[in-house]
Amino acid sequence: MTLVLHGYRYSVYVRIVRLVLAEKGLAYEQVEVNPFAADVPADYLALHPFGRVPTLVHDGFVLYETGAITRYVDRAFPGPGLQPADPKRLARMDQIVGMVDAYAYWPLVRQVFVHEVVRPHMGTAGDATELEKGLAAAAKVLDALEALAAADPWLTGPDISLADFHLGAMVAYFAQSPRAAKLLAARPRLAAWWRRLGARPSFAATEPGLPVPAR
Repeated sequence: MTLVLHGYRYSVYVRIVRLVLAEKGLAYEQVEVNPFAADVPADYLALHPFGRVPTLVHDGFVLYETGAITRYVDRAFPGPGLQPADPKRLARMDQIVGMVDAYAYWPLVRQVFVHEVVRPHMGTAGDATELEKGLAAAAKVLDALEALAAADPWLTGPDISLADFHLGAMVAYFAQSPRAAKLLAARPRLAAWWRRLGARPSFAATEPGLPVPAR
């Protein structure tokens, strides 16, 4: 059995897949692909015609799109189940994953994390307007998630699910912003959830760090 994950180490979506692979206890080879490069390698475009990441190759079976990959990994391999059996909890998982993709990724990661954390780390100024827009949009997203989250340890109930890793990879970046951390702390259910999730070994094992500034 050969598993190869193609992706960019700093990608939220690559980390989502890496978290699921870690939770399932699966070994895999990782091939670095930078989707922001001027020329994405032709051999990668043969796997993913849109040139984005991640792509998983399992014994010659090629699969891209993060949600498809994580569901496949959960179904195809032994280990703890990461999708609820109850139809309502499963629907909530799908809802949160879809909502996070549609409404959370851009403000939490591309606006707040990039402009308040990454750009200063790289020695350039963040865009204050984009940061403020991101914080405002993030507050609305966090309110919606606080209302949807189950009154249990995890977002969809007593057992951890793909929804937790999908959101968790984004919050791991978002919470590095001091102002974002305050927004998160003001939502008690989400704050407690993040403390539990961030302490899992899979998060330490998949920590990507920050890009190295150019010298």
